[in-house]
Amino acid sequence: MSNIDKQALREAAEKALPAMKRLLMMPNDELFDEALLNVDGDVDAANAFNLLSGPETMLALLDELEAAEKLIAELELKLEAADKLQDSAFRHGLQHGFSYGQTDNQAGFEQAIQAYGQQWKGE
Repeated sequence: MSNIDKQALREAAEKALPAMKRLLMMPNDELFDEALLNVDGDVDAANAFNLLSGPETMLALLDELEAAEKLIAELELKLEAADKLQDSAFRHGLQHGFSYGQTDNQAGFEQAIQAYGQQWKGE
């Protein structure tokens, strides 16, 4: 991951957004009029954001997003493999008469009762 100062970028964006909206609402012919005195703060906020959100920052953010998406895909594959392994182990247990408390293995229960009953009859 890159060392982007996300908090500084967020703060600059939050300050620049209303400033940019105000600047966009002003007619072009008034920018060099007396209204220019009132937009200095807006221009500073917009410039600060533009400085922080340059191409390098955007590329780094896209790289981080791509890495996160790749990690999510890998984790989903591992989860799917774990689910398949658990299902396989469960089915294997059922084949051998074990229920692991997850199913009603009536046939296995009846076999155990018959074997136990034969033990008593033999004694």
